[in-house]
Amino acid sequence: MPRPLWAGAISFGLVTIPVKIVSATEDHDVHFHRVHLADMGRVRTRKVCEIDGEVVSQDEIGKGYEIAKDQTVPVTDEELEQMPLPTAKAIEIAAFVDADTIDPVRISDSYYLAADGQVAAKPYTLLRKALQRSSKVAIAKFQWHGRERLGLLRIREGAIVLHSMKWPDEVRNPQELAPREVEVGDEEIEQALQLAERMTIEDLSGFHDEYREALEDIIAAKAEGKPLPAPAEDGKQEKGEVVDLMAALNASVKAAKESRGDRGEDVEDATVHEMRPTKKTARKTPAKKTAASKKSAAAKKTAKRTAAKKRSAS
Repeated sequence: MPRPLWAGAISFGLVTIPVKIVSATEDHDVHFHRVHLADMGRVRTRKVCEIDGEVVSQDEIGKGYEIAKDQTVPVTDEELEQMPLPTAKAIEIAAFVDADTIDPVRISDSYYLAADGQVAAKPYTLLRKALQRSSKVAIAKFQWHGRERLGLLRIREGAIVLHSMKWPDEVRNPQELAPREVEVGDEEIEQALQLAERMTIEDLSGFHDEYREALEDIIAAKAEGKPLPAPAEDGKQEKGEVVDLMAALNASVKAAKESRGDRGEDVEDATVHEMRPTKKTARKTPAKKTAASKKSAAAKKTAKRTAAKKRSAS
């Protein structure tokens, strides 16, 4: 089991459930040190007092709140721990709500709640089964890292999960970011739904961090003195990749003009009306041939009439 981050209890009415908080996720990022490039020596952050310029050790550093310029009030860890909060060592369940009413934007970090000792087994199981049988989640308050937080309790594979949540006033209103109203047809919506249906998958287990894997390959190659992996090839448009629309249109117009034999003319910037140049060319070419065939037929008729007049005159 990962190292517990917090120990306390879930307060559920008159029920108390001793629990420990453990992280529900793992950090697989590649972390770098800051180094002196000349000799690869570590470059560390020095904590220096801005008044006397002296380096300060960790046991000399405390918390202070600036209430005015040049006036800071010190606050000790002991004072924070002794604040009269009912959530200081408890995850106090305050209400239950339907799970689908929770805005995902408000959900922050996630933690597992592990039963702390055999005495916690029965009440832990009671709360777990109660949440499993309902479509609701528990809303709780708890103290974490020097502040009171809002939390959400739900069940995941037999374990109680604690999600840290944003307070209502911490979520910005997105209305000012929404685009202006535009008309969207039912056919367009239906096409989008069909696309979503074709892209639907059953789980996310196939996703992985390709950037981290490529970075690990670079580090391994440098550590072993091997050549670095070849970079990705440029200039190749893969299926589904977004392209420059104007560049694509200009290339299409140029190809259409060349097909008509206008190789010596400058290619003008493409417009929306030039998006189907090939079809226009296909219509014009048969038109020229039809006109020529009509002239040829008229000339033949004139020649026949002239020959007939000559025969009648003779």
